Amino acid sequence: MDEYPLIEDHGLVGDLQTAALVTTDGCVDWFCAPRFDSPSVFGALLDKDKGGHCTVRPLHHAYATKQLYLPDTAILVTRFMTEAGAGEVLDFMPVTGTTVTESHRLVRMVRCVRGRMTFEVEVAPRFDYGRRPHRVHISGHGALFTADDGSELAVHPIREPSDERVLQLLPDRRDALHFTLTLEAGQERGLALEWAPGGPPQDIRLAEYQELFDETVLFWRSWLRQSRYQGRWRETVERSAITLKLMTFAPTGAVVAAPTAGLPEQLGGERNWDYRFTWIRDASFSVYALLGLGFTEEAKAFTQWLADRVRERAGSAGDTGPLNIMYRVDGSSDLVEETLDHWEGYAGSAPVRIGNGAAEQLQLDIYGEALDSIYFAHRHGLQVGHRGWNALQTNLDWLVDHWDQAEEGLWETRGGRQHFTYGRVMSWVAFDRALRLAESNGRPAAADRWRVARDDCYEQVMAKGWSEARQAFVQHYGNDVLDSSMLRMATVGFITPDDPLWTSTLAAMEEELVSDSLVYRYNPEASPDGLRGSEGTFSLCTFMYVDALARAGQTDKARLVLEKMMGYANHLGLYSEEIDPTGRQLGNFPQAFTHLALIDAAITLDAALNRS
Repeated sequence: MDEYPLIEDHGLVGDLQTAALVTTDGCVDWFCAPRFDSPSVFGALLDKDKGGHCTVRPLHHAYATKQLYLPDTAILVTRFMTEAGAGEVLDFMPVTGTTVTESHRLVRMVRCVRGRMTFEVEVAPRFDYGRRPHRVHISGHGALFTADDGSELAVHPIREPSDERVLQLLPDRRDALHFTLTLEAGQERGLALEWAPGGPPQDIRLAEYQELFDETVLFWRSWLRQSRYQGRWRETVERSAITLKLMTFAPTGAVVAAPTAGLPEQLGGERNWDYRFTWIRDASFSVYALLGLGFTEEAKAFTQWLADRVRERAGSAGDTGPLNIMYRVDGSSDLVEETLDHWEGYAGSAPVRIGNGAAEQLQLDIYGEALDSIYFAHRHGLQVGHRGWNALQTNLDWLVDHWDQAEEGLWETRGGRQHFTYGRVMSWVAFDRALRLAESNGRPAAADRWRVARDDCYEQVMAKGWSEARQAFVQHYGNDVLDSSMLRMATVGFITPDDPLWTSTLAAMEEELVSDSLVYRYNPEASPDGLRGSEGTFSLCTFMYVDALARAGQTDKARLVLEKMMGYANHLGLYSEEIDPTGRQLGNFPQAFTHLALIDAAITLDAALNRS
């Protein structure tokens, strides 16, 4: 671990088509281009030697660091304090907009704010996950790295004409760039890394940099002003909103589950997945969160992306249904899973996987989540058109015939299909919301078939999903394992929050799955999922627990759990997927699902507290 930063010791910057992670000591150790799901250019996060990086840090001085975001923006500030002086690195990516582009800039501006400081800069890209060799050409105006497939990364110095032009290759390597910046208090210089420059590197004047900076500040602050949230946790909620925006592929409106791949759910374990894709489930949750905050345009874009997926395969359903569970950000579905055997993995956590084999799974809950979000959007004025309704009918007709079968479930287990209770609950949701949409819009529908299927789902869950022995709803039929996915039963209206069956389920979960307010998904020893090892508590589930407690009227407990959970955020308010017993963050970072659940929990608890 000494050779790798903690997962939580990172900030995120992005341009709404891709993103980069920056450590608290000034290293960009993860950056993929030109999209979130493209091969990496910097990947030292997953292999310190072979992954590649761009580092800016003080030279020959012991230093302390602090990191923050410029208020109400996605501009990251990493501060270095030494006895000789204090300086900071400002990292940001100018926003690209909604048109797909191959060109992406990462600006790294270096300032001296006290005394005199010398910074060393090292740029060492490794194209295509370190699988493609490259050459570097240095000129008086910068440097150009070119891979053997033609991919290019340019280094543009940000400086004045009078500055000494000193760029040099590392003496022990001919594939990395190294130079120093010596600055007095009040001075600033830097560099811009540009993917696919389409021309030679060139100097960027300070005035041009200032224009890029001002435009980026204006974009983020103007965007955030759309938020209607005025609740108790405004700063935390708005940081989550900005984080979700950073994980949005603006040309399609798709939100990636995380901008990273291969970060472990257990150090040294094999639960290392690629999350740089868009799950139907996550996209659906984003509609609730962003409409709840007032970001109507984003919710409209996500709904359109979802509608496109619903329409695409209507009438051509395969064994796993008309919907895939996940897609690439452009809507394509080629997610073949492979292993990067030449990388050691984060802190030795191999294998490193890219692509995601779970894309071929059957997960029946996605139909309920999709229909619930479409219905929610409908209630907020985002209507379903004629073609969209026809495609929804096709999806529902498929579900009528297939809801009562074993599946892999919400958690994407690899130990064989089961009759998961959550899948049945969400199938009930799908039929229920479809019936409501048909009724409110006066649309043609196979209402009698949907109603029978809805009622059958309900009766089956009550008969087979309930365990008298546990006095709780359980993970799947035929076992007594508790599962935190059941926390959503009251949220979606399957059961009332004060029903004795529900309050006893909450009590059982608290006894078995909750550890000092943090919530586990389930016990993999009691319900083998086909993978070795264990995992930490699931941050998504903890926020779902807050929501469930608030709906059940347990507002004091819900508030305490939420406040405790907020204490596990990193220094910037970001969350990965899990938290281990020592309090460290684990899994891909930051995770959209966690931040979506945080927003939902805060909105629900605010409303409950205001009523009490």
